[in-house]
Amino acid sequence: MAETGGGASTETGRITGIGGIFVEGRDAAALMAWYRDVLGMPVGEYGANFTHKDDPKAQEAYSVWYAFKAGTEYLKPSDKGFMINFRVDDLDAFLARLKGRGVEPLADVQDTDEGRFAWILDPEGTKIELWQQKGGLPG
Repeated sequence: MAETGGGASTETGRITGIGGIFVEGRDAAALMAWYRDVLGMPVGEYGANFTHKDDPKAQEAYSVWYAFKAGTEYLKPSDKGFMINFRVDDLDAFLARLKGRGVEPLADVQDTDEGRFAWILDPEGTKIELWQQKGGLPG
């Protein structure tokens, strides 16, 4: 079997990336409107669709899937067992726009080897991680 680092198969019939994020909301229409109006996502009848080509400045764009150990503090203050991570092209500009719409980050921006991160909550208490990937200018 052909494999890449970490034992991932390179043969056909394999997972190639994150296909979607699906959430349940007390008022689904209002929640979708918040993501459209506050976060600026291109939400339509079937949600929002993105490709890594949406960020022409990103170099070697990628998505991450990861499982945290039960009871992790990383997902707090949300009480949900998941978090949404959105790639952004310019974290500072995005946070400034959110602040103008009344959304404050949960903590200071963190700079890491993978890029820059900030966190917010949506109206239903879902934690959202905002990620400006390192390597693009910006991206």
